[in-house]
This record gives sequence, structure tokens and C-alpha cells, in this order.
Amino acid sequence: MEKDNKNLHAAESIFEPEVHKHHRRRKKLLEFTHSSTRATMIMLGAAVLALIIENTPLLPNFSEFWNTFYIGISIGSFDPHISVGHFINDFLMALFFLVVGLEIKYEFTAGELTNPRKALLPIIAAAGGAVLPALVYLAFNAGSGFEHGWGVPMANDIAFCLGILALLGSRVPAGLRAFLSTLTIVDDMIAILVIAIFYTANLNVMWLAAGLALFAVLIVLNRMHIYGLAPYLIIGLALWVCILLSGVHATVAGVLVALTIPAKSQVRLGRVSNWFETKAQNADERYDPGQADIAQKEYLVEIRQIGRVSRMTIPPIIQLDYLLHTPVYFVILPLFAFANAGVLLTGTDLGALIMSPVTIGVFFGLLVGKPVGIFLATWLTVKLKISDLPEGVCWGHILGVSVLGGVGFTMAIFVTNLAFADPTTIASAKVAILAASLVAGLIGFFILRHEALCADCGDEDDYEDEAAIAQ
Repeated sequence: MEKDNKNLHAAESIFEPEVHKHHRRRKKLLEFTHSSTRATMIMLGAAVLALIIENTPLLPNFSEFWNTFYIGISIGSFDPHISVGHFINDFLMALFFLVVGLEIKYEFTAGELTNPRKALLPIIAAAGGAVLPALVYLAFNAGSGFEHGWGVPMANDIAFCLGILALLGSRVPAGLRAFLSTLTIVDDMIAILVIAIFYTANLNVMWLAAGLALFAVLIVLNRMHIYGLAPYLIIGLALWVCILLSGVHATVAGVLVALTIPAKSQVRLGRVSNWFETKAQNADERYDPGQADIAQKEYLVEIRQIGRVSRMTIPPIIQLDYLLHTPVYFVILPLFAFANAGVLLTGTDLGALIMSPVTIGVFFGLLVGKPVGIFLATWLTVKLKISDLPEGVCWGHILGVSVLGGVGFTMAIFVTNLAFADPTTIASAKVAILAASLVAGLIGFFILRHEALCADCGDEDDYEDEAAIAQ
């Protein structure tokens, strides 16, 4: 930490005095917008606000607004329009899935999924946490006519889970963070496959073929070592249109684009430091303190080259993730929650709503099926010696993380909108999602907090024992 502070002060020393304050404000903003806990709180606040507005006279047509207000452009006969709700759910959420896809690629390239033995534990745990909640839902909905909603309790919310875990700070073992991160990534992969395969209606083969052709073009760009982001994003937008018109949910396009973004740097990192050192010396020799800044042409040429190579050093996948992180987690996801989490309860038969097989199936699928599926799959994997628990992680930690798996929220609500068309059924599923996510989040947090406190007590006991022996 002390070394980081020294580096920070050294970096700030190059700025003009009046720029220091701006730099510090920007740094504080970046720190704020890269906190998973704050992102979770903002998203939760948006959901609560939507729930309040929906059930008060503040905005009588709140839920209808998202599907009756249209945005678009008109150029002659070309007049594409899309409702605000569809724009959020189909386009903006595609950007969220793009970030998810980047995280998936990172895990396969440099994360836990690069080690097959380590990767098996969260992969099998995620599979168990996907299958069992679907079976629990079907057990309550067999013959009800709502069987197609089995995908709702399968989905886990990566942002909320990591945000809750972040509340515990450094008391959580690093291995547990890696386990949960990988588990939620694999869980999202399963959800994406379920959406693409089982929640696709009126498939248009021609548009799907066009989308796959564009995906192939992106793969070719990657193989040709094209590192600029612009070609991927432009072709990716066209791919999104094709997937949208094909009948497959358009958010799948975000994942496909992410998988083609290059993960390697354009420069050889082992050689770049020597090059920077040489260029810095050249720049120093060309600097004339007696000239105005704009007259330092030779000096600025050297600096421009350093800046260009510095940007090329960062892999495109990291650049894109950095650009999208703040708008996705602090704008798009809260906006999605605000537009989709509202449930009209006033004037509703609450008894019928609570006793609906959809409500019961989703609630127990998330709160019972998800944790039991994750924990049981993890336990069997370890007992069969297929894989081991991460270092520093005990079964109490696994229990807490398994319960956190019951936090569905964003992904579960997203699948709900695909699975059901009837507003009453959608309301039943949302009530169950919100209730189960709240209970699972609280229980999971307190289990992990208890494990962290026990670990702290154990450390104190060890310290006291060591002190007694020393005396």
C-alpha cells in the first residue's frame, strides 16, 4: 500500500498544480464506479423505487410507459422505431451481456477456467445450481400450464452476488472470491444457452445465417490480428440486428462479439520497458525549457509515440471492459431494474398471488433448489476427489456462497420477461424473485460473516497461544 501511494504521488507530481484537483476528483469517481458494493446498492435502490412508484399514484401508467413510448429515427421511408422497454431489454442489456462475455473470455484465457482441475469445481457446482432449481420449479408446476418457466430460477445475478461478498472485505478468502466469480460466470453461460435454445420463438433461418456469417467475419478479424476495437463494434452492431431479426434473443449477440475481441497485447510486453526507457531519454534530450509547450515539436513527437505504444500495450479485451464497466453497472443495470422490477400489488389478490404455482416454484427454486444444487454438486466433486476446495476455504464458506446463489434478480427477471407474456404471471414470478433474492442475500451474507468472525477469533486464539508459549 505504501509503495502504491508513493507511485501515486510520483505520478501526480508531473501535473500542473491546477490540474491536481481535477485528477483527484476523477480518481475518486473511478474508485466509486468500480465498487461492486455500490453498484449493487444502486441497482437495489432502483428496484425498490420502481416497486414504490408502481404501487402509488405517482405514475399511474408506469409499467405501460416502457412499452408504449417509442424512440427512433425517420429518414424518408426508413422509419425504425422501438419501445423504450425493448431498447433497454434488447439493446442496452446486450451491452451487459457483452461485458459478461468479456468476463467469460477472461476466465478461459487467464482466470480459473485455464486450470482444468480448478475449473471443474465451480463448473460442476454451477451445473448443479442450474439443474436442481429447474426440477424444483417443475415439481410445483407440473400440469399447471406454466412449465415453460423452468428457466427462471436457474439464473444467478453476478453483480449482486459479488457485491454482497464485497461487503465482507478482506475477511473473505481469495479462493472463495475466485470460486464465486467462476461459478457465476459459468452460471451465466448456462443461462445464455438456455435463452438461445429454449426461449427463441419464430426462428428466421435467413437472418440467423447472416448473423453467423458476421460472427465468422469477426473470428477472421481476430485470426488476422486486427486489434482495433472499431471494426469489432461496427460489425457487432450489424450482428446484433441480425440476431434480433432472427428470433434469437438479441443479447446473445453481445456474448458472440465478446468472444472474438482479442485478448493479447499488440506489443511484446517483455521488450516494451526498454523501448520506453529509450524513448524517454530521447524525449528528455529534445526538451527545451525555454520554449512554449506547443513549440516542443520534436519532444512532442517522441511523447506521441510513447502514448501510442502505451495504448497498444493494453489488450483490447481490457480496454473494452474498462470502457463499458461504469455505464453497464451504474447506468444500464439500474435502468433495467427500474424498468422491470416494478410489480403492481395494490388491488391484487395477494393470497392468489402468493399461492400461485409460479410464485411457489420460482421462490423455492431459488431459495432451496439453487443452494442445495450448488452445495451438493460441490460436496460430491470434492468427496469423489475430482477436485479440491480452494485454499483457505471451508465448508461453511461453500454453504454461504451456495445460499448467495439464490440471488436471481437481474438474470431471473430477464428470463421471466422471455418465459411469460401474461402480466399476472410475470408479476407472480417477479414477486418470488424479489423475495427469494432478498432472503438468500441476507442469509448468505450472515453465514459468510459468521465464518469470517470465527476465522478472526481463531486467529486471536492462535496469537494468544503463541504469546503464552513465548512467555
